[in-house]
Amino acid sequence: MIMVKVNPVEAPEPGTRHGGHIPGTKDPAFTLNVPQSLAIPVVIAAPHGGRAYPDAIIAKMREPRWSMLRLEDRHVDTLAAEVATATGAILLSAHAPRAMLDLNRAADDVDWAMIVGGKSAGRAVSRANHRAKGGLGLVPRRLAGLGDIWREALSKEELEARIGAIHSPYHAVLGKTLEQLRERWGAALLIDLHSMPPLKPSRAHPRPAEFVIGDRFGASCHGFLADAALRHLANVQRMVAHNRPYSGGYVLDHHSAPRRNIHGLQLEVCRSIYLDARMEEPGPRLPAVARQIGGLVRDLAFETMALGGGEQARQAAE
Repeated sequence: MIMVKVNPVEAPEPGTRHGGHIPGTKDPAFTLNVPQSLAIPVVIAAPHGGRAYPDAIIAKMREPRWSMLRLEDRHVDTLAAEVATATGAILLSAHAPRAMLDLNRAADDVDWAMIVGGKSAGRAVSRANHRAKGGLGLVPRRLAGLGDIWREALSKEELEARIGAIHSPYHAVLGKTLEQLRERWGAALLIDLHSMPPLKPSRAHPRPAEFVIGDRFGASCHGFLADAALRHLANVQRMVAHNRPYSGGYVLDHHSAPRRNIHGLQLEVCRSIYLDARMEEPGPRLPAVARQIGGLVRDLAFETMALGGGEQARQAAE
């Protein structure tokens, strides 16, 4: 584990803290875990791993089991927890399911046609994502092969309750934590961890990528970091792609500020390499994949500290 002498400034308080809440329950919307010995300026976030479904939400879904499996980054929070424990990174895990609200979308990236008492359906959606038109906006509406996810429309009041209880506090905590890390180390890195269904082989890529590094085509982090990530995964014999088909979304757009030394990468992991054959539960290869991602996190932590201050990076290496 990388250890570094840090400046005496405010840092995230060690411990586990729950935040927000899932409307209709007493359950927290997310958990922030800060290790006792904060060794690296890295936050690992898992915004699509939530599986805490209120009964009322399940009752409103046309095909709940199928929709859940398609929408979730299945057990990516389990993977993220192993990586964070091994590396000393801060961990931010969502518990609210993506079916209720997608934390990787802007708060106004809404398909207003599914909202009773909402804005006009002809009004433009957020410039931050433009995903609502495809059915996967702030509240997912439809899935390919299924059609509409929901049996009934959503009220404007319920939408606003979800934003206030889940979206706003999650992004407030993430933003504050990254700022604190930057103040302490001179630089901070967010790894937004996701999972993807297996990519299809093509003539150009007969062996599809198992990992996709997204940096918003260079906008969300220093090029050194993206290069280091691609190089590390290639060195451990993993098939890796850059920005295609996933370059990142609202989380990177909203929280990354490379000119201020707050950097963000999205890491997509193929579900087939860490889940079981049905891609529903953790598989026997999850620990090995977590170790490989842990090595990647350590490499990126060193590069981030180098961006924040050469002296700290030299101390970390000694």
